[in-house]
Amino acid sequence: MRGLQPDATTRASATRVSEAPVLRIANRHVSALVCLPDAERGYYRGTRFDWGGVVRDLRSRGHRYVSEWQPRHDPLRHDGLTGPADEFTQIGYERARPGQEFLKIGVGTLRKFSDHPYDRFRLYEIVDPGIWETTAERDRVGFRHRLLTDEYGYDYRKTLRLTDAPGLRIEYTLKNLGPAPLMGHVYNHNFFTPDRMATGPDTSIHFPFRPEGTWREAYDSVALTPDGVAFSRPLNPGESVFMGDLHGQDPATPGYGFSLRNLRTGAGVRASGSGQLSHMVFWACPTAACLEPYIPFRVFPGETGVWHIDYELLV
Repeated sequence: MRGLQPDATTRASATRVSEAPVLRIANRHVSALVCLPDAERGYYRGTRFDWGGVVRDLRSRGHRYVSEWQPRHDPLRHDGLTGPADEFTQIGYERARPGQEFLKIGVGTLRKFSDHPYDRFRLYEIVDPGIWETTAERDRVGFRHRLLTDEYGYDYRKTLRLTDAPGLRIEYTLKNLGPAPLMGHVYNHNFFTPDRMATGPDTSIHFPFRPEGTWREAYDSVALTPDGVAFSRPLNPGESVFMGDLHGQDPATPGYGFSLRNLRTGAGVRASGSGQLSHMVFWACPTAACLEPYIPFRVFPGETGVWHIDYELLV
């Protein structure tokens, strides 16, 4: 796989969505289109999110839970993807000098181009993309990403499996093969769009805890409730809301959970995950409302980290 250059946006973005390789998996209740990592034709080729396990379409019982939420698809845009999308925070960026490499798990080693702070919204040059392998069965697909450099090494495995709930389960293992510890946070952005929900009063969000946090601005469109988030009006084109420190009153609560539902059609998602929840980020625009649970990880050389996320598809 060839590395991407930061100035390659115009050429690479010309690839049509229909040309991006995908696998279709299904069981009795759920069907999904899962994108395959591909440096030339892949649906997502940005450097923010893990390339493995991007879901382009997810359907069950006449409802659609994942769809395009942006007006135009750009495979090199930092958030040019759909469905459950994992991001590992950068490793080694702060101590690297300009021109040296740092690590993004699920992407590869990237080149630091300046002394500016890391910017997840820009495209970095991929120096070492690692090796991707994909395996598939009727109702599941597995991704394996291996990378080994003088400083970093890992064997990262991620399996998406459709369940009879109906739902989707994502299982992760991260084995450290290198000399340096792998430490940071991992979260799933959860770009779910139940029946192409328009973000507003028909958007229902609930937590199994009393939420607290600070809004980035004094919004007139959204507020915390005793057990969730509520919108008082639809979001306008170009408008967004953000809370970067969403949490419960008890910081020691293991695992996490939330539900997102389109009240107009009844379709929604109930998510739960393993691991110790650090905090959540909440971001919404007119076409998506995303809960992003941050989980810390610390995997020392020779050790393996294991975690999972369960999504129940609601009607």
